Amino acid sequence: MKSVILGFILLSSAALEAQDLESMKQKFIGDYELVNYVTFGEDGTERDMHYIGRLSYDRFDNMAGLGMPIDLPSRAENSSERTIGGFGYWGKVSWDLEAGTVTHHVVGSPMVPQWVGGDNVRYFEFIEDDLLALSIKNSQGRITGTLTWRRLK
Repeated sequence: MKSVILGFILLSSAALEAQDLESMKQKFIGDYELVNYVTFGEDGTERDMHYIGRLSYDRFDNMAGLGMPIDLPSRAENSSERTIGGFGYWGKVSWDLEAGTVTHHVVGSPMVPQWVGGDNVRYFEFIEDDLLALSIKNSQGRITGTLTWRRLK
């Protein structure tokens, strides 16, 4: 009887986790605009990167993200060389609800080709209904940057 009860508890727990994961996936689906991108130095100082960008998640567990410095067009005007900057990549997505992470499994990245085949792990937090914060942590677990995105309506 104990093994039956334990089995039921484990199945119920697995069903709840699957339901929570599906609910979280649904919450991510949509298109976002970059509100701000802030980096944090070793000493805790904040630096606004002055970026614009777009981020999308679809119902098939895919994502695409683009971002560039706001002043990139004016920098390009003042140069005869090809001027590039920012990030652009896409790939599959997976979630770890316990860790509070979304992982972007990079399939393509013309701006940062060394990302291809790798994972960009982001710590996520939904702020209010339409804001999504994605934070980057270093190997010591310190947040080194946060990108805040607003859902497009």
